[in-house]
Amino acid sequence: MNPLALTIFLLSLAIGTTITLSSFHWLLAWVGLEINTLAIIPLMTKTPHPRAIEAATKYFLTQAAASALVLFSSLISAWQTGEWNLNSLTDLPMNVLSIALMMKLGLAPLHFWMPEVLQGISLPTGLILSTWQKIAPMALLLQTSHLINLNLTIALGLTSILIGGWGGIGQTQLRKIMAFSSIGHLGWIIIVLKFDPQLSLFSFMLYIIMTAAMFLSLTTISATKMLEISTSWSKTPTLTTTTMLILLSLAGLPPLTGFAPKLLITLELIKQSATLLAATIMFISLLALFFYLRLTYIVTLTLSPNTPNSLLTWRTTSTSYLMTAIVNTMALILLPITPTLLLL
Repeated sequence: MNPLALTIFLLSLAIGTTITLSSFHWLLAWVGLEINTLAIIPLMTKTPHPRAIEAATKYFLTQAAASALVLFSSLISAWQTGEWNLNSLTDLPMNVLSIALMMKLGLAPLHFWMPEVLQGISLPTGLILSTWQKIAPMALLLQTSHLINLNLTIALGLTSILIGGWGGIGQTQLRKIMAFSSIGHLGWIIIVLKFDPQLSLFSFMLYIIMTAAMFLSLTTISATKMLEISTSWSKTPTLTTTTMLILLSLAGLPPLTGFAPKLLITLELIKQSATLLAATIMFISLLALFFYLRLTYIVTLTLSPNTPNSLLTWRTTSTSYLMTAIVNTMALILLPITPTLLLL
């Protein structure tokens, strides 16, 4: 893609998110979401492949439907209350709006677009879709968390954790696995949204760091299938080891970064007398743990029988080694400074 066009699209993404984050008026928030959606579509179709075009079409239709619901619910709220403030929503518009924002995030049962879209696009665009594109809807949900329906967040959170684990088990495509991983993590974030929005924000930040680390690692190795990642040891042994640890971090195993949100969310639910809910989501997340461990096994404990002697064929093409190294490190060793981050 032309560097000038790429710069314009990435700037538009940044501007769209910034408008939504800084708005206190529903119309401005909606405009920011629209700019965000329209800016990523050219990035999705930069490789003119039928799958990329199909993914961009699916993404556009889903996001357009969600944006229409956002506008519709804010219009009803303005009609009922005479205000466009983010905090002036009544019950019915708030429920519709929550569902619209959760559709934008890709939470189950509104998740069907997410694996298909992520599978059809390149890894760098998948990175933007899985991290940056989630910021604006999540910010709106966090700002309106005190108005949200508790039953709705628990139902969608539980469903998302279940689908995130269940859907990822049978996958061999790494992008689809990352899509289901994203759905599962967002389920954990949403389930505690009403109880403690600050904890939700903290978990969301760590989710972005871990997902970005995984996508950057896959981009550097140029792996999109399990078969390709299983032969990555002869390309970059160090990065392969780090990728294995990131997978364990995504699974939420101590002493890695991913353990912090799961531990804190579980403790918060127990503190709110929702012990059964905490136990249920921990049991369900064992499904996700299974496919993370399977991937870990494939990455590090299997070696290709025909490893080439020449290293020339295995030279990686990525130039963002420093960025990958920094994000990978953060995805692994942030657990000790978790209390400090929470105090901020």
